[in-house]
Amino acid sequence: MALDAFLERLKREERWSSCITDWHTIPAMEADLRPLPENLDPRLVAALKHRGVEQLYSHQADAYESARSGNNTVVVTPTASGKTLCYNLPVLDRLLAEPDARAMFLFPTKALAQDQYVGLQALIEAADVDLKTYPYDGDTPAAERRLIRQAGHIVITNPDMLHSGILPHHTKWHELFEKLRFVVIDEMHGYRGVFGSHVANVIRRLKRICKHYGSEPQFILASATIANPAELAEKLIEAPVQVIARNGAPRGERQFIFYNPPVVNRALGIRRSVVLEASGLASELLRAGVHTIVFARARTTAEVLLTYLRESLPKRLGAAESIRGYRGGYLPQQRRDIEAGLRDGRIKGVVSTNALELGVDIGGLDAAIMTGYPGTVASTWQQAGRAGRREGVSVAFLVASSSPLDQFIINHPEYFFEGTPESGLINPDNLLVLVEHIKCGAFELPFKTGDSFGSYQPADALDYLAEIGMLHFSDDTWYWMADSYPAEEISLRTAARENVVIIDRSQPDRPRVIGEVDTFSAPMLVHTNAIYIHDGQQYHVEELDWEEKKAYIHPVSVEHYTDASLAVRVEVIEQFSEGEPGDSRQHGEVLVASIVTQFKKIRMHTHENLGWGKVHLPEMQMHTSAYWTSIPAAMTQGVPDARLHGAVTGLANVLGNIAPIYLMCDPRDIGVYAQAKSPFTGRATVFIYDKVPGGVGFSERLYDVHELLLKAAREHVRDCPCEDGCPSCVGVGPSDERTPFAKETTGKLLDMLAVLNQSLA
Repeated sequence: MALDAFLERLKREERWSSCITDWHTIPAMEADLRPLPENLDPRLVAALKHRGVEQLYSHQADAYESARSGNNTVVVTPTASGKTLCYNLPVLDRLLAEPDARAMFLFPTKALAQDQYVGLQALIEAADVDLKTYPYDGDTPAAERRLIRQAGHIVITNPDMLHSGILPHHTKWHELFEKLRFVVIDEMHGYRGVFGSHVANVIRRLKRICKHYGSEPQFILASATIANPAELAEKLIEAPVQVIARNGAPRGERQFIFYNPPVVNRALGIRRSVVLEASGLASELLRAGVHTIVFARARTTAEVLLTYLRESLPKRLGAAESIRGYRGGYLPQQRRDIEAGLRDGRIKGVVSTNALELGVDIGGLDAAIMTGYPGTVASTWQQAGRAGRREGVSVAFLVASSSPLDQFIINHPEYFFEGTPESGLINPDNLLVLVEHIKCGAFELPFKTGDSFGSYQPADALDYLAEIGMLHFSDDTWYWMADSYPAEEISLRTAARENVVIIDRSQPDRPRVIGEVDTFSAPMLVHTNAIYIHDGQQYHVEELDWEEKKAYIHPVSVEHYTDASLAVRVEVIEQFSEGEPGDSRQHGEVLVASIVTQFKKIRMHTHENLGWGKVHLPEMQMHTSAYWTSIPAAMTQGVPDARLHGAVTGLANVLGNIAPIYLMCDPRDIGVYAQAKSPFTGRATVFIYDKVPGGVGFSERLYDVHELLLKAAREHVRDCPCEDGCPSCVGVGPSDERTPFAKETTGKLLDMLAVLNQSLA
């Protein structure tokens, strides 16, 4: 077999074998099968057998019985384990027994919704029953929408469409809401952070409307493996759940290889480009005839990888046709063609962003390459699982970049293989998020005195909205009275109240909007004179109109990009944790004030500094939650100021970069702030705060895993192969005069904190 021969080459040739930090074999697993349920509708039994399904996997049978018993059910199994039948069978069985009943399926993306629609429709046709299933999203023609509202037994949609296109118009959907028996939420692990907090409030609104129409739907949720499936599910739907976590699906043998590119500058800890290494591996696999998927973290990286692969392969392999890209921004028909080509084998390789991480059916691939750590254990398993969907051996490569997070994971395989995956964290009661959805709820149905909004008592928020003129209070009831349509003003993907719109006015008579950026990121990305890059095209920002929240741009072709400098200060408002005497950890509410003061022009490829410019924007303030660790004064006594500054800066860098492994978040979701002497604690202190107004629970989680975080940071600094500090550990190199001996002094601080934690334990 081509893959077996390639794996032998990896072991034999030092060019590859010297970069492998761990080679993990996951043995094949036989299926745990159960007979088809005796009480399953005979038409579904016939349809399953027609499709070659004579028995169910154990988790499919358990999910069917749980749902049939009336439980809200969460199925937590790996990619390609057949989770779809876990919800399709109980839903279809109920609809066949109760022809007037309805169901709603929620998928996070249009592509996944369309893919699942095709599979569901095929099962319905095989059963030869009259159940009408329709996808309903922004692309649904107006002529079809009335038919779907009146006749759809199963409506397949996404949270954004439910939020803005269905719930505000519930009177048109009364037949659905009166008879809604099931709500299916797929890819539950994706509903975390700000997005998950919004979706939990959308579910609150959905349940409120269902209650108004006299229904109480049952929920079935499906998720990749996470640490807290029950907790996350119960926060999303605010009801008890039954968890089905034992996977009964078969699995072929999988080789999982951790691959660290060679060091090209040992003193600075710089390794060969992760893009070049991933491209080289993929090229060799494709030359050997191994069908391969390559994942990239960014759209631009995906396009660069695709270009490299096509250039590296001989013309006889037909690289232009057989190697394709796949990402957001491609037209829907183009994506469907690529998916079909992967299923039927015409396409031998694909380079994708995480758009193919979800369960879209792409048939059987033999190898998956991840260009950099995907950010979470759950996502890594999802991406690795896109290879090996058939019997036989498959391989997954995790190719590390030089970033601290990547280097920690690649050098600590035990964390990945033996530890638990991250927790999905949400905060539905984040005030900024919550109040926006209370507005939507009031628009949809008046609130009466004593009404709850899920588990939240909204009286204070309703009074506030009445004071500012959005609601009118009369006869114990709050009525919507504003002219606006609140759902249209709320994005489920951000906590910011409004975004900055980016407008290309290179053609004055035909200005066009090319995108948006949230209010908190705009000063960094689209300040006046910034170079903004969109879909590979450079734009010069002529003006950022802060009052109007508009950035005016025009396309350019220049040899540099810009990087803005953000000055941050953190003030503690309230400390939530009591803490033991001498304890080095705390968490609480903080004020984060930030202002962009200047920007650098950096040459492409060489990263030379070509100059700088000033930025004139007002200070922004945000109330959020933070975790902080303080170093007792006795530990820093006698340390010169410059060394202490370097140590605290190094500690902040390593903690901030390792924290995401415990949070199931992107590194950009948290901020880090270091003070050699904090006015609040009187000691050297590092703050890690949620970059979300009000917070979503990251800081509380870090407070809980304080010892694990410090232990991981200590190991990472100790094991980093650099000599005196580098971007992969403490963030600065030996040549930085402002932070001398950062690695040495940071290591000593971490050693002392470890001793302190042991004494407090």
